[in-house]
Amino acid sequence: MSFTVAIVGRPNVGKSTLFNRLLEQRKAIVDDISGVTRDRQYGVTDWNGKTFNIIDTGGFVPDTEDIFETEIRKQVRIAIEESDALIFMTDAAIGITDLDESMVALLRRSDKPVFLAVNKVDNPERMFLASEFYGFGFDNIFFVSSMSGSGTGELLDAIAELIPKDVDEDENAEKNELPKFAIIGQPNVGKSSLLNAMIGEERTIVSDIAGTTRDSIHTHYNLFNKEFILIDTAGLRKKNKEKEDLEFYSVIRAIRAMDEADICLLLIDATKGITAQDVNIFSLVTRKGKGIVVLVNKWDLAEKTTNTARDYEKQLKEKLAPFTDVPVIFISAKEKTRIFKVIETALEVYAGRHVKIPTSKLNEVMLKAVEAYHAPVIRGHPLRIKYVTQLPTAVPSFAFFCNYPDDVKPSYRNYLENQLRTHFKLSGVPIRIYFRKK
Repeated sequence: MSFTVAIVGRPNVGKSTLFNRLLEQRKAIVDDISGVTRDRQYGVTDWNGKTFNIIDTGGFVPDTEDIFETEIRKQVRIAIEESDALIFMTDAAIGITDLDESMVALLRRSDKPVFLAVNKVDNPERMFLASEFYGFGFDNIFFVSSMSGSGTGELLDAIAELIPKDVDEDENAEKNELPKFAIIGQPNVGKSSLLNAMIGEERTIVSDIAGTTRDSIHTHYNLFNKEFILIDTAGLRKKNKEKEDLEFYSVIRAIRAMDEADICLLLIDATKGITAQDVNIFSLVTRKGKGIVVLVNKWDLAEKTTNTARDYEKQLKEKLAPFTDVPVIFISAKEKTRIFKVIETALEVYAGRHVKIPTSKLNEVMLKAVEAYHAPVIRGHPLRIKYVTQLPTAVPSFAFFCNYPDDVKPSYRNYLENQLRTHFKLSGVPIRIYFRKK
């Protein structure tokens, strides 16, 4: 289930403060991912068992010639169109302004649920002043303080009620659903070319399937004993009304595709190298627990010497650290180079993401690894790991039962993760490790 909430409003009402609070207050919330444009951030939060995406937008200012404010105004409109629900932030300390009125006029033209959040309500006097915002006529109004967190729980409760309960991915697997691969990456990196290279002129192998994600194209691949669903995020709708920010569109669509996919094929332009935005997309994929394969496209255009590929991969993985156990394939979608290897590798990562390791085998391997490299002593006492088991979750997760679960150092956690990856073919698969009291 892909559900996206955008925080909108005029400048300086506390949108980013609310965004950061939603990401920091809950342990299950991922770090914020900086976006491609000014004041753009993306994140994922969990509330009452419901997971949804959050977009922080810049301050909305109508009728301005400022180049940044003009760009932000376009992106706010895109956020309103592409989101499933909206948090409209206002400021009780300032009261209703002309900019708020302009924002209301824009929101009334949308059919999306709007949650009016009146910010900076942190004392009885502010609560009295905030009552004027009832005049906007929105059904859902919440008096909050982004700084202290007051009222944000009620706001999140209301949003969570809109979101259908996620279907467990393990249940889907039991129904033998086909693997879903999403082609993601920045604009003009070759996503459409890769899709065409995969399906080629073999028109008999494809059939268009109506997708659940808006504006994504689902293609059924069934050839050479390989069968899966390709989710193409490359085909952006043409906007005739005005020149919209296509890069912002592509990011929102990519986030939706990530939610639906099992494996993400992240394309990087070989001629440009890996950029900060590529790293941001990669980080979001891993935090969502999706499998990932990195494809360096346009390799035919890169200047090469004897060790070019090796050196390129080394530099790429340095930027992707700490999660570096990821397949990297050098391709040319235009020349159809190594396209079948992409398919085989994606299916291998899919298999790794759904691996179920017998408890006996897991303990046999991992307890030997524990003996080979003892954990550091904790307050004069040795850390003792007695048992390990795989948890019944969609993302491969492992529980290590020990005597001091809260004191395990990150370095030892990384060692155990590397051992799991080495022995159980989990390349390209984000895994979760938990320590529990034995």
